[in-house]
Amino acid sequence: MVALTSAAGLVGFLSEPDSTLQAFALERLNNDIDSVWTEVSGSIGQIEALYEDQSFSHRELAALVVSKVYYQLQEYNLSMEFALNAGKHFNIEEGGEYEQTILTKCVDTYIALCALMNPSTPMSKDRRTSNEFDYKQNADGPANNATASMSSPITPFSQAALPSKSLLSRDNDNEWEPSAPGGGNAGVPGAHPHPLTLSTHVQKSLKTVVRSLFESCYREGAYRQVVGIAVEARNMEILREAILRASQDDKSKGKKAPVASVSQTEDLMDYVLDICMNVVQERGLRSKILELILELLNDIPSPDYFAIARCVVYLDQHTMASNMLKQLIQKGDGRSLAIAYQLSFDLYENGTQEFLQKVMEELPETEDSEKTVLPPASGPDSEAGRAAAAAEAAARENDGEQTANEEETSAESDQLLSELQDSAGQTSTIVAERTKPKPKSEDEKKAVTSVKTIMRGTKSIELNLEFLYRSSKSDKAILNKIRDSLEARNSIFHTSVTFANAFMYAGTTIDTFFRDNLEWLGKAVNWSKFTATAALGVIHRGNLGQGQKLLEPYLPKPHEQTGSSYSQGGSLYALGLIYTNHGTHVLDYLRRSFKNTSEEVVQHGGALGIGVAGMATGNEEIYEELKTVLYSDSAINGEAVGLSMGLVMLGTGNVKALEDMIQYAHDTQHEKIVRGLAMGMALIMYARQEAADELINGLLDDADPALRYGGILTVALAYCGSGSNKAVRKLLHVAVSDVSDDVRRIAVMSLGLVLFRKPGSVPRMVELLSESYNPHVRYGATMALGIACAGTGLDEAIDLLEPMMKDSVDFVRQGALISLAMIMVQQNEAMNPKVPAIRKQLQKMIGDRHEDAMAKFGCALALGIIDAGGRNCTIGLQTQTGNLNMEAIVGMAVFTQYWYWFPLTHFLSLTFTPTHITGVDGDLEVPSFKYHSNTRPSMFDYPPEQEVKTEEAPEKVKTAVLSTTAKAKRRKAAKERTERGESMEVEPTPTTPKPDGADADADKMDEDSNVVDTAKEGEEKADGESAASASTKKKIEKEKVGFELENMSRVLPGQIRHISFPGEGRYQPVKKPTGGPILLFDTTPDEPKSLLELKAKKRTAPPGPTAGNTIGASAAAGAGNNNGSGDGAGARAAAGVLTAVDEDVEGGEEAPVPDAFDVEDDEEMEE
Repeated sequence: MVALTSAAGLVGFLSEPDSTLQAFALERLNNDIDSVWTEVSGSIGQIEALYEDQSFSHRELAALVVSKVYYQLQEYNLSMEFALNAGKHFNIEEGGEYEQTILTKCVDTYIALCALMNPSTPMSKDRRTSNEFDYKQNADGPANNATASMSSPITPFSQAALPSKSLLSRDNDNEWEPSAPGGGNAGVPGAHPHPLTLSTHVQKSLKTVVRSLFESCYREGAYRQVVGIAVEARNMEILREAILRASQDDKSKGKKAPVASVSQTEDLMDYVLDICMNVVQERGLRSKILELILELLNDIPSPDYFAIARCVVYLDQHTMASNMLKQLIQKGDGRSLAIAYQLSFDLYENGTQEFLQKVMEELPETEDSEKTVLPPASGPDSEAGRAAAAAEAAARENDGEQTANEEETSAESDQLLSELQDSAGQTSTIVAERTKPKPKSEDEKKAVTSVKTIMRGTKSIELNLEFLYRSSKSDKAILNKIRDSLEARNSIFHTSVTFANAFMYAGTTIDTFFRDNLEWLGKAVNWSKFTATAALGVIHRGNLGQGQKLLEPYLPKPHEQTGSSYSQGGSLYALGLIYTNHGTHVLDYLRRSFKNTSEEVVQHGGALGIGVAGMATGNEEIYEELKTVLYSDSAINGEAVGLSMGLVMLGTGNVKALEDMIQYAHDTQHEKIVRGLAMGMALIMYARQEAADELINGLLDDADPALRYGGILTVALAYCGSGSNKAVRKLLHVAVSDVSDDVRRIAVMSLGLVLFRKPGSVPRMVELLSESYNPHVRYGATMALGIACAGTGLDEAIDLLEPMMKDSVDFVRQGALISLAMIMVQQNEAMNPKVPAIRKQLQKMIGDRHEDAMAKFGCALALGIIDAGGRNCTIGLQTQTGNLNMEAIVGMAVFTQYWYWFPLTHFLSLTFTPTHITGVDGDLEVPSFKYHSNTRPSMFDYPPEQEVKTEEAPEKVKTAVLSTTAKAKRRKAAKERTERGESMEVEPTPTTPKPDGADADADKMDEDSNVVDTAKEGEEKADGESAASASTKKKIEKEKVGFELENMSRVLPGQIRHISFPGEGRYQPVKKPTGGPILLFDTTPDEPKSLLELKAKKRTAPPGPTAGNTIGASAAAGAGNNNGSGDGAGARAAAGVLTAVDEDVEGGEEAPVPDAFDVEDDEEMEE
């Protein structure tokens, strides 16, 4: 049919009374509407009238024509409404531009309609527990007095007069808000219409169209599209249907797919989990999705246990986790046990101490293992041991009494026992003896024991320690260069060298730098001594078997006042760092040391140690002990105590703690205490998202900049890793509007904590801020880049930071250097060509005498960070399985406070994650086998050791010797020989023939034979370097793709996707490798196996000082042990130096030192 050139005639037919002519006109117009719509648009009212005429037989066709005209006029809302009224005439299968556009509008409107039916519920109101902060509670007491609530300094905690409104909502309620009812773009002009304005018929047609779209996706296997729409629409039924349809599709295909391939259902589950954890920003919706996934996974015959583990940790379903482990253990076969052990590793990696303890309490009793593996740290004669024994006796006595109130009594008893959990190691054993079933067989008992060993973290820490010890590649020359370049008498320089050493050898247990530099170490005084002692905790972190013994010479002794209080406080801090997030063994000791001392410095170190070791335990007794010291109103220990209170209550949202802390923050006059409490409150709200909004609102409205600072930190920690648009908007607003430089700095810095899961978006976001006139904002921009892009080697971030290394302000340069090191950690030249230049620049700056002290401090830290953990650690704020790494996030947040207090720099070591893959068999032993890396060896290799030049002596100037002088010397020598009568007897020494021109050269100026021609040497060196680089390039070109790696080898995060296990090998992993411990299923368990020799485990613990030996004597003995095996020799050698009382302390006694030198104070140095 010939296309229309004009629609005038057909438009005229629309006015005819004959319906046949009208239908004919509509059909022709519909076919050619793209070319004649401009003429038809003038008569659109007539066509609409035909649609509204109920007696017209082709009214649906009229609706389609109207829809297409509105589409051309870009009135997409009206176009969609008429298209939905067109019935069967609107065919989504045609796939034209018009159909695609209308279908997109339909999906958007459907999402808004479903979101209206399933409105978001803030977590602060939904699922509220006793730990959720309640507006109705007023810390001052008069909760019912509106006037008092409004005038109270803690108004943020009262709702007596103020309406509940999220702090992070927009001021303009008409703008788009994803968490607002209607969701998506509902109610926004120019977007889709508000769903409530649509008629019932249109809504029904809308659902029909979307349903047909879903069916089309199901037929094509495009389940992800359906899942995306369902999640955005908050429609759990559609999400459930999509997953079940995928499962049915897999069943219908049978076993046609290869065994090694991932099923469609598993792939879809992974996708749902990924978008749930990384895309969904609302905590309530995320919980609903995870609950649905958990329900569906449990219904599958062979469920994905590792996906379930991620869900139960987030939802805090400890009972489900323990039941899953018990089911796998009861199956008893090798593969089920391997899965159970791998689950235990995953639970330990992602769960808190409190969660893991609850899981272990619900497992069957293993009396022997529990009594031997976890003895009370203080022994049976201690207060904790007696309390445990009394509780056990009471429990046994109650067993014989069966009363009507049995359940209530049991609950109260369990509560009593759980309160003793941290002070008595046998708490779980007590409960087990009354309530837990015992394992049915020895094999089951062994499996339960192994699961508990893993969940206590003992095995993971042991494997990490072994890997870091045996694989350490730290370059001592760099550390010596830092030491020689910085004047040790300056405390900031001495401290910076300490940090560089601690980071470079973090977790390796290699502390020989202290032993080899006792004279340098002796220059540490006061807080430098505190920091140096605490550095031992970073170096020996995870050394659970020997940690307390290593620090014994430093730890405070009861009833003894000898030694430096700074080294004693530092040793308590170090002990906490060794047992980070694993404080079962030492918490009781730390608490006693903290309570039994009146020294503020020792209390400071003890508080930090308790906070690190007792992280996220939620222990009320520890909290009360810390609060008692806080109320003494000491600035020195108050800051550490406030921080420690937050660490102990990490993520609990404890209402009582928040009320106490905000009240005291307003009462005290010490800024250090207020800052510590502000940090503590932020930690309490860790990862609570919307539940923290009310606290944030109050803190940000406070007049005290230190509390506003805490409010910003609360935003950062509550929304860490969420990528929340609300949080980002608030941080950016404060970053450019607050009157305090401190608040603006932390606001920009916090962007890194919120967006570290989307590192690529941060450089673009802070680009303008990095050019701000305010140096504090520029510093915040540098640190935001370092936090978010740590370990990525992101070029965009490096491009922003490189010019900031030359900033006019010293602390901005400091931040740029530290951030560059964070980004470049574990990067080599093959991964990022800028690595050699940046390393060279760092070494140049550390030796530059004209560089500012602040920048040099940052440079020293950078050189330690870039080689963290012997070049075997990265900075990972996510776990290997993709969850938030609580320990690392907290460590990074507290590390940023080094701005105010240098000892907090050690917290950065909490972010160091060993990068290795270690296969473990069913006996939790490390077999010797190899896996394959499908890359070139140089791609992920260690960077070459840097040749750090020592200070060269001034080069001698070449001495010129005149030819006449040389002739005179020869004549004089000949004359002397003649006089002695030797001239005719001695034959001339044969000489080699001289080349042409040599005679002429002999008459020229001679040179001393011992002088080196530096020009020629430089040319030869350049030729050598060019030849070496050329050979390196040839070597890279010749490298084959693919090589074998021995078990327990260094595998970087970017390398994991290239790792594969041999398909026909003896050991097969139970899950896809993600880094860290991987459980292996032994296909031939009856054959003998070869195990790796564990070098770190074979080392013996260093002996502590015995009765009759002084601390200095034991240190001297340690100094004489000249092995370099990192067995604590450095710690022993340094004991005499660090425990010596500083001479400027009145009444103090100087401890003996291992060598013949005295510890000099600053006054003597100046003389």
